[in-house]
Amino acid sequence: MTDPKPELDADTLAFAGRVFQYARMGHAEELAGLFGQGLPANLRNDKGDSLLMLAAYNGQVEATRAILEAGGDPELANDRGQTPLAGAAFKGSIEIARLLLAHGAQVDGVGDGSRTALMTAAMFDRMEMVDLLLAHGADPDFRDAAGKSAADMARAMGAQATPDQLDKAPRRGA
Repeated sequence: MTDPKPELDADTLAFAGRVFQYARMGHAEELAGLFGQGLPANLRNDKGDSLLMLAAYNGQVEATRAILEAGGDPELANDRGQTPLAGAAFKGSIEIARLLLAHGAQVDGVGDGSRTALMTAAMFDRMEMVDLLLAHGADPDFRDAAGKSAADMARAMGAQATPDQLDKAPRRGA
């Protein structure tokens, strides 16, 4: 028999909402202060989005940095299996992607899903992001669970430039 979950009061719920909003809106100083008081850097919301995912996805460079410096895990995927690097790739946030890679994000990381950041960038024709990820060792031949490569996904989405970009990319061991 399990104990029932404790009910959270309105003040606690409001505080949690504020913390996640700080990440979305880029309130780096407020987050850093809370981390200094013991707030866990890998706090997640009801969708599994970590503070880092929210900051990265919303292009909040300084908040992303503050969360990473407080121990935020760049590989912590949300409930859909998306990593912060994939979120940055989707949004085309080059500076965020560089920051995540510098703090240990795996360039071919897939979280609990099967789509890499390179696949996401290619699908949305983000050429500069594709170049960055390839320069950091992303494998253009990596396949998802259905056997599709980044170029396959880009073609399926109607991307104009990235399929050729990926076809011409250097291959490992070549």
